[in-house]
Amino acid sequence: MLKLLSYPLTCIYYLLFGLTLVIFHPIQWFCFNVFGYQAHKISVDALQFCALRCANVLGTRFSFNNPHTISTEQPLIIVANHQSMYDISPIMWYMRKHHTKFISKMELGKGIPSVSYNLRHGGSVLIDRKNPRQSLPAIRDFAKYIETTNRAAVIFPEGTRSKNGAPKPFQTKGLEILFKYVPSALVVPISINNSWKMLRYGTFPMGLGTHIKFKVHKPIAVSEFDHVLDLIAHVETTIKKDVYIEDD
Repeated sequence: MLKLLSYPLTCIYYLLFGLTLVIFHPIQWFCFNVFGYQAHKISVDALQFCALRCANVLGTRFSFNNPHTISTEQPLIIVANHQSMYDISPIMWYMRKHHTKFISKMELGKGIPSVSYNLRHGGSVLIDRKNPRQSLPAIRDFAKYIETTNRAAVIFPEGTRSKNGAPKPFQTKGLEILFKYVPSALVVPISINNSWKMLRYGTFPMGLGTHIKFKVHKPIAVSEFDHVLDLIAHVETTIKKDVYIEDD
């Protein structure tokens, strides 16, 4: 019965979400080209808020547990497990004061209203995951940008999304570059649970009544660790110990 109900609600969701992307695309363009970065960021923040409200149509709830006071005066490297595209907007909205920027695959840089424009112009980096000669220098330059601007790099080191919520091994190369070229950063581990359930039936229909939970762990200074691989192992353990598969 719940799956039958999800068909009409999914149609309504896609209509609202699609309209949101189309409406905010020219708003982003206008803000960026007329008023510059700060206005563009406000428009992107508003887009994320609206994206979360669209998901509410499906009965989706978001819990973002962040008990820590995190400085905006130094760069952040936000590291999280990855379960679906619904990991992204909550991080952008709830961590918005830190100016979150993403390491994203090249394919997302064109063809998607609002999303592609923000990835190209908002400070994120687009990489070809199959071409290290392009991706590694791009991540290095992105890291230097994060270091000089005190903004937040968001990275999902698993590389691909988990379709059932079970964590995958971290790929270390991107983290190694970020830790090397953003030496003053705080690393902020985040454990994400249940967002995979939005796509439990695939992209149509979508899952209903999902409670997506984010747990922000205590930030760690990059400088606290002498060896990068030790820091990566610590962050991976911290994130995965709070990732679990909930029964419906």
